[in-house]
Amino acid sequence: MSTARERILEATAEMLATKDALAISTRAICDRAKVGMPEIYRQFGDKAGLLTAVADIGFERFLANKRRNPATDDPVADLRTAWDSHVAFALRNPHLYRLMFTPTGESKPQAIKEAQALLHAAVERCREVGRLRTTPELAGQSILSANVGVCLMALSFPELFGGLDISQSVRDAVIGKVTGDVGEDARIGTAAVLAQALVATLAGTGSVDPAAVDRLARALRPAAEVPAEVLEGGPES
Repeated sequence: MSTARERILEATAEMLATKDALAISTRAICDRAKVGMPEIYRQFGDKAGLLTAVADIGFERFLANKRRNPATDDPVADLRTAWDSHVAFALRNPHLYRLMFTPTGESKPQAIKEAQALLHAAVERCREVGRLRTTPELAGQSILSANVGVCLMALSFPELFGGLDISQSVRDAVIGKVTGDVGEDARIGTAAVLAQALVATLAGTGSVDPAAVDRLARALRPAAEVPAEVLEGGPES
């Protein structure tokens, strides 16, 4: 048998499926939960305390959904997947989402810290493979701020900002900014190898492998200057 607290939380969550939190009265919640008005104050202090508790339950669902996102060999692609699943959750649960990410008063959902921690771990995976252009903390804060902003604009002004193409554009801009791009990684990698070879030569601590220098030269040469037989895999016999 459910407790009064559980019935109040369930009733509030059910009403949030169709109404904004500000439009739901404590009287309506009590009637649906079949409890007296004083029960809300005994259990939660006031309506704000109740809404914070409901927001925390929303975060539990949100984070459970996040944990189901697969981890692949491409952590940058995984960031995009996580962004898209965040947007999908917001669109499925508009009133709950607004309650979670636009809290009022002094009471704030504490689960936002766990959401940030999950994102931080995803960003760390990018750093481990050399695909991070800023600190993990700033990258995580930038991505989550932009993700929430896109969702709130889509929910508040769907006719202007509800298109998924807008979400994808912002997603690619923000994630691209903090992770760079594959072409940039290749250029940086080539330059790093060349710089290491030059330093070793100038310092007299090692010699340069002629084959490695040849590969570097071909990598840095514009495509039009590369002989046809090289592009084709070698001369015909």
